[in-house]
Amino acid sequence: MFLWPILRKGPSGRKTRLALLGSSVPTMLIFLATWISQGSQQTLRFSPLSGPIVNPLMGWAPWATLTETRQPHTLVYADLTWRDFEPQPGVYDFEAFEKKQQFARWRMEDQRVVFRFLIDTPGNEKHLDIPDWLYDETQGRGDFYDTSIGKGFSPDYADPRLIKRHREVLHALGQRYGQDDFFAYIELGSLGHWGEWHVSYDHGIRRLPSAAVRDQYVKAYRDAFPNTLLLMRRPFAIASQLNLGLYNDMTGSPAHTEEWLDWIANGGAYDQTGEPYALVPMPKAWRTAPVGGEQASSLLSENLYGPWLHSTLRLVEQSHMTFIGPNSPYAIEPSSTLGSGINQVLERLGYRIYIQQAQMPRRLFLERQMRLTLIFANDGAAPMYYNWPVQLVLFDKDGAERKTYQPKMDLRRILPGTPYRVTFVLPLGRLEKGIYTLGFAILDPHTGQPAVRLAMPNPRGDLIQEIGWFKVSTLIK
Repeated sequence: MFLWPILRKGPSGRKTRLALLGSSVPTMLIFLATWISQGSQQTLRFSPLSGPIVNPLMGWAPWATLTETRQPHTLVYADLTWRDFEPQPGVYDFEAFEKKQQFARWRMEDQRVVFRFLIDTPGNEKHLDIPDWLYDETQGRGDFYDTSIGKGFSPDYADPRLIKRHREVLHALGQRYGQDDFFAYIELGSLGHWGEWHVSYDHGIRRLPSAAVRDQYVKAYRDAFPNTLLLMRRPFAIASQLNLGLYNDMTGSPAHTEEWLDWIANGGAYDQTGEPYALVPMPKAWRTAPVGGEQASSLLSENLYGPWLHSTLRLVEQSHMTFIGPNSPYAIEPSSTLGSGINQVLERLGYRIYIQQAQMPRRLFLERQMRLTLIFANDGAAPMYYNWPVQLVLFDKDGAERKTYQPKMDLRRILPGTPYRVTFVLPLGRLEKGIYTLGFAILDPHTGQPAVRLAMPNPRGDLIQEIGWFKVSTLIK
């Protein structure tokens, strides 16, 4: 993981590297926060870290088939063609799909998946990406094509038989992968070349169907994956109605990304069908649903993270992106000349949650409970979109864990630029006199273990964020 120490001027005016301090717990916390004591209460104020932090559900999302990458990541991208998955009606080849995409490995490494289902993938030779039996069942309705983007077959997406079978295959996928957040994000593919909701109709391919038909495909995804975050290539009206996210497969390209951002800001016509108001404004969609997509394949990383870095950063920030992949700088060594630019982009992806302020007792006498108020902030481009469980941990002076608490709070409400205040009342039980330290952690629901590094200094060096210490003056029974 990447975690940069902060340099802060101390009383003497000299800079101090926080990560190297070796003081006692109370002294350490004075360095880590502005400490204001008021009687038996204390207020601790913290500053955020700079630099990239690799956390779950955000960052780079390289191909799941890769055996090695140079950049750290917590997401992988997996796609699946209908032809590979359903060789016979109702027979689904999960085994081959999961083996090819290395799902056992990624589960073991606590990675999550960005998924896309494909019906038409242009290639070098004439081929079908739907099963032969489905081609026969739909009587070959569609168009073979041979264009500059490649060769393939674009089916008639308005065919009711195709729509029915599409719903069935998504239902099977949802039964397998829709029960937890291993499939963290699903980019609605299915329609168009590469599932990007466009076809080369200027080469004789029939246009995509109207909104009434397209919406049936969208609803099939929502029905199959009711608890999974879904993303669409364009801000269609149904994306707004269902509170879906968005993705941009031309990330980094100024012309294409600015057009995409204009759709999000203002809505507009859908050139694939000629519908004048098919796209609707969704400027605040990122507050509740993720934005992702891959790096434009037509552009070189040497430019995006080199001389064009300022433009790349601007476009990523304006998009409020959470992840970039599968095409991304995954093969570039962090120590390369592009490493600094890559880290600057990574720093602007996803959430950067930290505790801005903590209010807690400085001293307890006979109290059997303590009141803790935390004010969270987010220095990132986006929220954390899954509400993972949190934990508070009480340590004694020797660092031994004495108590754990599972308080309720909604991580999704910690938005960039908007402080989020939450108060907990913690029962103390039996505590001997002495000094105690309180920690906070965000848990991965798959493992039940701390999994998120807060964007703030932490003297512990692990994923339990130290908040502050307090003194118990007498035995609490």
